[in-house]
Amino acid sequence: MKKLLVIALALFTLTGVAQERKKQRADRKGGSELRKQMTPNEIADLKAKKLTLSLDLTDAQQKKVHSVILNQAKENESLRKERKAVDGEKKEKPSKDEIVKMQNHRLDQQIEMKREMKTILTAEQYSKFEKMKPRQHKKRARRGKKHDENR
Repeated sequence: MKKLLVIALALFTLTGVAQERKKQRADRKGGSELRKQMTPNEIADLKAKKLTLSLDLTDAQQKKVHSVILNQAKENESLRKERKAVDGEKKEKPSKDEIVKMQNHRLDQQIEMKREMKTILTAEQYSKFEKMKPRQHKKRARRGKKHDENR
């Protein structure tokens, strides 16, 4: 009888933990959906303000950074809409050539952004800006590892 009670208790506990993990995953998806609903101008405003806080930008620099980010956000939105229109027809994963093309485009954008930021920022601000990027990638890598562990 005790064994039966222990088994039942273990099953109920495991069920509760599994449901909790599913809820956490659903919450994470909500954030990305909200970001997709944001307009390019809202995205540019947020990113420019974050950079202003971390790099102590002047008003003129903030406006220039905002315009750079706005152009990039508009371009990304148009690419997303284009991709969504294509996905609506066939709903399959992109081919190897498409993936390479997207990655090349993303890297070209990063190079362009880096060049433009170099002209806008002072040497001290630019070095701080360069140091910010690796931290963001490390955070993403940590999140990816946690995500893989939860599966």
